[in-house]
Amino acid sequence: MSSITGVSVADAPGPDDGHTPGEGPGERAPSGDRAATGRRGDMIFGGLARGAGLLVVVLVALVGAFLVIQAVPAIMDDHSNFLTSQDWDVDSSPMHFGIARLLWVTVTSSVLAMLIAVPLAVCIALFLTQYAPKWLAKPGAALIDLLAAVPSIVYGLWGVFTVGQYFDPVAKVIQDVLGWCPLFAKTDTSPASTIAFVSIILAIMILPIITALSREVFAQTPQAHKDAATALGATKWEVIRTAVLPFGKPGIISASMLGLGRALGETVAVMMIVSALNGSEGWNFSIFKGGETFASKIANNAGEFDNPSKTGAFIAAGLVLFILTFVVNAIARVVIERRKAFTE
Repeated sequence: MSSITGVSVADAPGPDDGHTPGEGPGERAPSGDRAATGRRGDMIFGGLARGAGLLVVVLVALVGAFLVIQAVPAIMDDHSNFLTSQDWDVDSSPMHFGIARLLWVTVTSSVLAMLIAVPLAVCIALFLTQYAPKWLAKPGAALIDLLAAVPSIVYGLWGVFTVGQYFDPVAKVIQDVLGWCPLFAKTDTSPASTIAFVSIILAIMILPIITALSREVFAQTPQAHKDAATALGATKWEVIRTAVLPFGKPGIISASMLGLGRALGETVAVMMIVSALNGSEGWNFSIFKGGETFASKIANNAGEFDNPSKTGAFIAAGLVLFILTFVVNAIARVVIERRKAFTE
């Protein structure tokens, strides 16, 4: 029998079917205790998340404030131009110290490391996610990730005692071919103690970071995007170029900035390779010349921190490194947000 509306009487809910209005078959309304507990959990988790975020902001602000408070008096007592001077003489009175040479070595070595590491890391990530079979992709990814667990001092020892001897002939060839360019000019510095060699070691150190993040982003590329490109007749490389790389571009930028942050602040490996260089040599733009980065300069002179006036000079160098890292990450964030807005 059916009603006028065509609904069967057997389909109509009865008084003993165990359902309440608003529930579907097999569903039960959550009890008041469970709902209250869920709301309490959301509030607690939300509060903890906000607190953790605020804690990070406060810590960064406190570090920045400490650096500024300690560095400003030393900069005021500096009798040379802090930003453009190449001198670093904190033993004299008055003191003369500048960051031009430190800034050049830090930025140059980090940029060269990025030029080496980023293309190689992207290629490795593409191979592991798009080309390699599963039996090879997982062990390969694990092997690359293990490089991130190697301490920096091990990289430094490996570079000094093993890799350095093989870099000498490479450096000589580059200097013979490109020596006319000031960036590759010949110097008297041992090739294994130069900015160029340090850049190679830094590139190996940041390679696993960039590779791991890029691999995760490439693996999340929507399958529908790749299938659509394939359906239009695209080759494997064209699928990667039109679907995978555009989707993973923000991830590549983020990974690169994380790697750059480590390269800028690396201390032990750089200190082991370039610490014996003569800091009194004249200015030279060649990457086959030695020098010190901000981090290695501070670490090499840690024994002088018992003198407040000298300590202020090194803290000023640390402040510049702090600002440099902050600016790099801020630029990366702006690029990523603009890319995200364009994609949406």
